[in-house]
Amino acid sequence: MALKPESFMRQLWLGALFLQTIGALGTPPDANEPMSEIEVRRLINDAVEKRKLAPGIVVGTIDASGTKVLAEGRLSTGAKEEVNGDTIFEIGSATKVFTSLLLADMVRRGEVKLEDPVSKYLPKTVKVPGRNGREITLVDLATHTSALPRLPSNLTVLHLMWHADNPYASYTVDQMYEFLSGYSLPRDIGAKYEYSNLGAGLLGHALALKAGTNYEALVRQRICGPLGMTNTFITVPPSLKGRFAIGHDGKGKPVSNWDIPTLAGAGALRSTVNDLLKFLAANMGKTRSDLYASMEAQFKPRHDAGSANMQIGLGWHIVRKPYGQVIWHNGGTGGYHSFMGFSPETGRGVAVLANSANDIDGLALRILEVGAPAKKPASAPAEQK
Repeated sequence: MALKPESFMRQLWLGALFLQTIGALGTPPDANEPMSEIEVRRLINDAVEKRKLAPGIVVGTIDASGTKVLAEGRLSTGAKEEVNGDTIFEIGSATKVFTSLLLADMVRRGEVKLEDPVSKYLPKTVKVPGRNGREITLVDLATHTSALPRLPSNLTVLHLMWHADNPYASYTVDQMYEFLSGYSLPRDIGAKYEYSNLGAGLLGHALALKAGTNYEALVRQRICGPLGMTNTFITVPPSLKGRFAIGHDGKGKPVSNWDIPTLAGAGALRSTVNDLLKFLAANMGKTRSDLYASMEAQFKPRHDAGSANMQIGLGWHIVRKPYGQVIWHNGGTGGYHSFMGFSPETGRGVAVLANSANDIDGLALRILEVGAPAKKPASAPAEQK
């Protein structure tokens, strides 16, 4: 069985933009025993040295024994500097979980409501499309049920191909407003899950306008600051550029970093495995945080997400397994791939970052699923319907 979520961007030249298919989960060496550090390291080494998935891969795990970071490879092909838990990577669509956490927390604070139309937080000159008397709400954007397309049509495939080195840098807020004001929805809002980077980017934009700041500042103030995530940002400080891994395409060629100013909420963040472990620990309730109530609100399944056993919460994808749930998101840009997820039932989480566009989700899921029982524990909650 394979999972089929869609990460930030992948098949640019094939036209299947922002689509990512996760491979089969694989079988761990021993499904009844935790995977040893040696076994995990062997998997990472094999991915870097033999399979050439990326010049560098960093894996962070969290379980009852605490957190652990293992890394293999270098900042770039031929570089001397090795990757580690403090190496900075683009995390692509994993950004969407942060965007939806901002939403959940602003709801908790009483600043917005899930059912608020997004038009409420945009300039009056912007005509957001509706259908059959229904307006697109904030929760529709967070659950990919807004009926907005994956990408706006005025961000054309031709443009993306000609500017593949940094395809979203020149897309402006005015262009996004222009698209929204002239677009007709093809179906009813809320009728169907369809992964939309435009929707996630619009959500981040609207929340930042409501807060009176920009998206990066809002994430750093509301999430990174409280959780001690000092190495998560959009703009990498000059003093940290030496820790920023070089991105590579699927053939191992170095590529440019991506700037995503208008659709930042869909995939603009850069981070480290050490920071993502802090984020996962807070989501799993392993560290105390005032954000936990907002995080819990994200885990509630709200809509089917493209397959019988997959649902979408606020930002997070939720897949049902024999032993319970796996709550996760992945991401990809032109030169990087990311994955973070956890299982409430097993108490295990994983964060994986790689400086290549190649898929590392199978590796991440294999490590995450180690030690999971073949049958659901009697104490586990019933499957969601």
